Order: sequence, then structure tokens, then C-alpha cells
Amino acid sequence: MLLYKQTLFLSAVLLAGILQNSSFASDQTKNKTSRGQETEAPSGFDGLTNGLVDQATFNEDMHTFEERDTKDEGLGPVYNAESCVECHQNPVTGSASQHTVVRAGIFNGKDFLDPPGGSLIPDRAIDAAIQACVSDQSNVRSLRMSLNTLGDGFVEAIADETLLKIAALQPNQSEGAIHGEAILVDLLEAPGYQRIGRFGWKDQHASLLSFSGDAYRNEMGVTNPLVPTEHTSNGHSVQKFDMVADPEDNGEELEIFTEFMRASKVPPRDTRLAASETAKYGERLFEKTGCGICHVATLSTAPAGTLINGGTYTVSPALGNKIIHPYSDFLLHDVGTGDGIVQNGGQGTRNKLRTSPLWGLRTRTRLLHDGSALTIRDAIISHRGEAARITKRFNDLPKGDKEKMLRFLNSL
Repeated sequence: MLLYKQTLFLSAVLLAGILQNSSFASDQTKNKTSRGQETEAPSGFDGLTNGLVDQATFNEDMHTFEERDTKDEGLGPVYNAESCVECHQNPVTGSASQHTVVRAGIFNGKDFLDPPGGSLIPDRAIDAAIQACVSDQSNVRSLRMSLNTLGDGFVEAIADETLLKIAALQPNQSEGAIHGEAILVDLLEAPGYQRIGRFGWKDQHASLLSFSGDAYRNEMGVTNPLVPTEHTSNGHSVQKFDMVADPEDNGEELEIFTEFMRASKVPPRDTRLAASETAKYGERLFEKTGCGICHVATLSTAPAGTLINGGTYTVSPALGNKIIHPYSDFLLHDVGTGDGIVQNGGQGTRNKLRTSPLWGLRTRTRLLHDGSALTIRDAIISHRGEAARITKRFNDLPKGDKEKMLRFLNSL
């Protein structure tokens, strides 16, 4: 398979050429399924499986997702949380939360540079001697809100080509103002293979297994087969404080975390509010103003039987041929709220962030990547850059229309 190391920004013409090259396609379909056979993905904040596994298995997986680790089990030495659920819990296990993590670094006027130990600054340590902190030399500093993971199995099952097509269409839809960027990222479980990133504020992961491995080490300090070395404390080794030999997880819990997320339902709408004429009118305004160019309302997953993640995972019937409504294109954009930090995709992504999926929006009290917006209206009017024209259209709406659009958003 031909590997592409460069960042992708694709026009419609370039996209057509790339898609004709079969060596590009990392998501290979074994069994084509007609569009007419697609069905809505199951939704609900009810703690029930989407059908990928039976309910008993889902309950066991959720219990593991909720378990608190201790330093005797590999927690730390530096870390952010004691369990997955600590960051993903509102209103049910797997959702988003108010929990934040710290990122920092140095901008030298041209490029972003990682500080010693990397841009992630762990908030906690099992010993005060290794507590990490933000350096005075770090002139780039940001909080990152914890993200929702419910329904991410369906997001993982979106074909790369679907995201590329969205990126290619956006310039024409916006008179050249909006141009989402798709970046190829390494698959930790498939060395040598890449796929379009879709998880994390910087699209730093393309698979839920990669995401789990990275989060287990970065957020809980638990090393594993995908990320086998400990995080440092501002670049200084913490190994002598480590109480468990690395890797601290043999990969079993990573598989369980991943299975739980893949088996979760998508966040549901408030059906009563969504059915109201006010919200329906607000949804039309949402599309008319152009918000839907990036916050794409409806996407479809790849057919069941499609090989993804470098051939390591096959899309199951529970996840394939499903229609979802994430209100995101899962692409990187500069909308004036970026954090100045580079993780994947090169320096050109410094001020870009993944379009925040709006499903489950009504359950969040802190918005934008850093939680700095406390109302939906505040989040909208913070948009600049690629979204400047869209923000102006919202601001120019009559007061009543603004309220209708906000009513629609509160139904998500």
C-alpha cells in the first residue's frame, strides 16, 4: 500500500484523481451494499449496547471502562485521571465531561515547538517530586475539554473517501472561505499504515484502538503494547517512581475499552424539542446560514465487511451501512479559536481544530476546545477565520430567528 506522509488538502479535481488510484484506499470493501439498505444507527443515553456485542458483554466492558486504577496497578507515575469514566461520564458512561487537560509549548514566531516531554502537561503525579508544570518559557498554553466517545464506533466506520469528498466540496459551498483539512495519521496497531484522523481535537487518531492506547498512557499513565514507555515529567524520567513493570497493561484492557466505545449508541436528540416547529425552523436556518458546511448533519458508515485500520478491523453489521447525525465533518479548520499547538499534520495545523461534533450538545456546559464559551450563543459568535461569514450571517439574523436556531441546537 502506498503511504502518504504529507497533509492532505484536496480540491474536487485532486480528489477525483486520488480516488481513481486504488492504492490510496485504506478502507477496502469486500461486500458492497446498496444505499437503500442503510438504516439509522441506534441512539440513546440508556447504557444499552448498539448490537455489536450482547448486553452482558457490554455491561462488563462498561465496568472496566469505569474502574479506577491505583499506582499498584500501574497508575501514573504522572497522569490526569484514575479511570476512563472520570473524563467521559455526563450524562452516562462514555459521554463528555467538564474535565480538562493541559497543553503547552513554544511559538518562536514561525513554528510551534514542543517543550521537554511534549505538549501534554500531566496534572497529577503519584509523588510530589515529579509533579509536572507549565514552564514560563511556554508562551502557548491551552486547556482541552474531554470529548464524548458515545457513537465513536460509527465514526470509526466512516470511510476515508467520505471525509475527502466533504473536504473537496467545501470551497465551492463557501465561495472559497471554508476548506477542511484531512490529515493522515499513523495507526498504532498497524505499523506502516495510515488513515485519515477523526478522533481528538487535532484529529490525532484514526482508530479507537490507537485512541485507547494513547489515552491509557497519556491520561492514566498506564503503558501498554501500543504506547509502551512512560510519559515524562517535563522531560525528566519518572521510571524510578514506577511501581509496575512496563508495559503495565498487556493489551487486554485496551481491547475492552475499544469494544465498549464501538458498542455504544450514538447520542440521542431531545425528541420532544426536535419535533417542535420552532426547532425545525431553526434547523433550516442552521443550514441556510452555512453552519452545516462544517457541522455536517448526516453521514453514512462504510458497508459491513469493509476492512479498515490497515486491514486490522472489519466493519461489522452492527456498525456498517448506518446513518448517523454527528453534525461534524471530522476535518481540521481554522475558525479563530485554535490553540496554537501542533500534534499531527505539520505546522499548518497549528491554529486548526477538528470540527466539534454537536450530537449531545445539550448536555455540555462548557464549549469550544478550552471550555471558554459557557453558552451556545457565545460559542457561535467566537467563530472567526474560515467561519467569519457564517458568524456574520448569524449575527445579522433577527432576534427571533436567532432564538429559533438556538432552540434547534438545544435539541441536539
